[in-house]
Amino acid sequence: MSELVLEHLRGIRTSLDGLHQKVDGLTERMGNVEQSIAHLYTNVAEQSVRIDRLSNRVDRIERRLELAG
Repeated sequence: MSELVLEHLRGIRTSLDGLHQKVDGLTERMGNVEQSIAHLYTNVAEQSVRIDRLSNRVDRIERRLELAG
């Protein structure tokens, strides 16, 4: 009887080991996704700053050329 219990426990341990590997893989992938999202937010922020600078330059040019209404 105890041999049967040990056999089931070994099977459970094998299953848990597989689950641990899958969770570790998913954790790594999630970290990569989070890094990608952070990188995208950084790029959006940089583009926003560039657009603001260009908008200010266009405003100054329009005022100098007396095009602003």
